[in-house]
Amino acid sequence: MNSTYTAVSLVLAIGLWFIHAQRAKRRLLPGPPRLPFIGSALYMPTRRPWLVFSEWDKTYGGIFQLDVLGKSIVVINSLKIAKDLLDKRSSIYSDRPHAIMAGDLNESIGFSKSLGFLPYGDTWRKQRRIVIQNFTPSMVPKYHALQEKEAATLVKNVLEDPDTLRKELHFRIGVIILRATYGYYVTSPDDYILQLGRKGIECFSRTSAPGRYLVDMIPALQYLPSWMPGADFLKEAAEMRTLLHEVANAPYHWCKSNLDNGKTLMPNLCGTIIQNTEEEELKEVQHNVIWGAVSMLGGGLDTNVSTALSFVMAMILHPEIQKKAQAELDAVVGKERLPLISDRANMPYVRRIMAETLRWGPPAPLSLPHAVSEDDVYEGYYIPKGTLVLPNIWHMLHDPEVYPNPAQFNPDRFATDEDVSKTQELAFGFGRRICPGMHFAEGSLFAIIATMLATCDILPGLDAQGREVMPECVYTSGTVVLPEAFGVRLRARSKVVVGLLDEASAVPPE
Repeated sequence: MNSTYTAVSLVLAIGLWFIHAQRAKRRLLPGPPRLPFIGSALYMPTRRPWLVFSEWDKTYGGIFQLDVLGKSIVVINSLKIAKDLLDKRSSIYSDRPHAIMAGDLNESIGFSKSLGFLPYGDTWRKQRRIVIQNFTPSMVPKYHALQEKEAATLVKNVLEDPDTLRKELHFRIGVIILRATYGYYVTSPDDYILQLGRKGIECFSRTSAPGRYLVDMIPALQYLPSWMPGADFLKEAAEMRTLLHEVANAPYHWCKSNLDNGKTLMPNLCGTIIQNTEEEELKEVQHNVIWGAVSMLGGGLDTNVSTALSFVMAMILHPEIQKKAQAELDAVVGKERLPLISDRANMPYVRRIMAETLRWGPPAPLSLPHAVSEDDVYEGYYIPKGTLVLPNIWHMLHDPEVYPNPAQFNPDRFATDEDVSKTQELAFGFGRRICPGMHFAEGSLFAIIATMLATCDILPGLDAQGREVMPECVYTSGTVVLPEAFGVRLRARSKVVVGLLDEASAVPPE
């Protein structure tokens, strides 16, 4: 017995030595100092981390690693490396990190069931297919009239009261997304379903921020008693669970129950699927339709609002760019009608303004984190399975070697349409996780930008003494970021455009 015990112990010791020896041979990526037990936790930035990571590029290069309480986090600053890994090796870099706060603690109705958080696999493919097939470049034109009407209504209302800019953007972009997704036309900023979606997005922003919840780094904390000091996150998760169920289900079931009475406006993503699917088959796909659809509002509302606000801020700071764009609009559209999304092909300068806005102020600076589904080696460096990967899109779009003087808003930096397309696509993510609603979002943004430029001069806000106050280029911190509050004034370019805005906004919803 003793000899057997000795033999087993010897085998285990040799095995452990071998594993340790193999790990020691693995070449780790550079990064901040790693301390025993806590790793690089003390160096992990919590506020505007993309700016800190961008600075670290000078020290650690285009890819580096942090180890936070045993969790490996890789940050990619280099566009080439991001394409090498997230595009060319997308089969193993398309997963999402296993979420405790956003997933396990919300049981069967957590964010981990929705397209944005869903692990890479068959369920993810089915949900993504549901969204993509309704928002391909050939499908999105059926929503152009909706986007144009809401853009005109937005500009009309902000022209009357510039202080409502941020509120109106959330309202009108929410109208567009809910109408296209569920056939539900919102008539008030206080609408229950719209406000429900906003609350869901706030939860998403909190739970998706890397490092915000310690339980995501130390999963065992989820088993703490709820009464224990420091376990407030358990109560927050319970409240979130009820909210998320309503966020996902309420608009879908409204759409389904109102198809026959005509209240559900067609076409829309959910209504089209419900109408074209047999009842028994619908029972099988309904879960994926519900969770695929809810990702449209979650992924599209604040990102579009952020880009629209960045555009307004840039125009205040650069009136000469406004004038150049308005000259193009006047030449293409004239002054007797509003611009249409179909005019986009004839407006290269306005398209460059949109691309430069996405470059200058990317709404999701670190995108959503990817995860590695199996061990990998890149340029001799070991990247273990389960590593959380953060593509620093902000740095890539502000790399002075690619974009000289990157802090300057300059649409003329794009020499070709190919340059415009590459920059816009980069703002929407990488590989198999690139935003499936990209083409739809571009339509909404173009409608807002073109309509505002065609009809208004965009001016700085005034202080209490009537002096112009220029905005500061400062953004909030989070997964999706917004420019911090700034003042704005809109001045109609003519009486004719006021009438055109009134006329367009009065068109009944379809």
